[in-house]
Amino acid sequence: MRRLFSAAAMLLCLAGPAMPAAAAEALVLASTTSTEQSGLFAHLLPRFTQESGIAVKVLALGTGQALELARRGDADVLLVHDPAAEEKFVAEGFGLRRMPVMFNDFVLLGPASDPLGLRGSDALRAMKLLGAGTAAFISRGDKSGTHAAELRLWQAAELDLSRQKPAGYRECGCGMGPALNMAAALNAYVLADRGTWAAFKNRGELALLVQGDGRLHNPYAVIVVNPARHPHVKQKEAQALADWLVSPRGQRAIADYKIGGEALFFPLAGR
Repeated sequence: MRRLFSAAAMLLCLAGPAMPAAAAEALVLASTTSTEQSGLFAHLLPRFTQESGIAVKVLALGTGQALELARRGDADVLLVHDPAAEEKFVAEGFGLRRMPVMFNDFVLLGPASDPLGLRGSDALRAMKLLGAGTAAFISRGDKSGTHAAELRLWQAAELDLSRQKPAGYRECGCGMGPALNMAAALNAYVLADRGTWAAFKNRGELALLVQGDGRLHNPYAVIVVNPARHPHVKQKEAQALADWLVSPRGQRAIADYKIGGEALFFPLAGR
């Protein structure tokens, strides 16, 4: 009986580390809430894993948080959408290079009744009306790519939020999904990426009001974290994912992702 217990204990010791070791082999991708909540990763990553044998663990954060995570060495690769912040990340030596992958666009949403009269394709006009009015506007306020885009729009509209915020301005410090939920609950205006909006079900009285302005262009890029900064980074696997995303197969998979027949992301590699 003692021998049986010893044998069982030995098997447990041998088997115990297997699960954590397998989990440790997964590539860590830090990305945006928009790529996760739009359903894009559920469409893309199983295809990559099937072709490469590389499992991918996604950490869905705002772009600012994703970049900080990678700066600490807690991610192997990034897929984010704030070009200025991405270029700074690479220039500081934290990333190998920025590789354009895809784009979509931002849209301005609000109550279907549109009390401020924003509806159209002029984003600057819309931001100026929002700045002068009292209607509720939900800002992510989380240093995400969407938040950075919103701040650029306020700046272009010559509204200095550091001095005074519009009367209805509310920061949630949250991801795109929660921000949309808050906007739906309050019947408020909000800036969102088109992909997350297309996948969002709890719309309430929200409607798409402003789209088509070139200032709403939203490019995404992939960056492999620099192993010179963090030697434990899985550079080979991270580069395999980056190369796949910009390859004809990856670009085709991106173009193929649709909701209700509508394409949400468009290939950008090589442009």
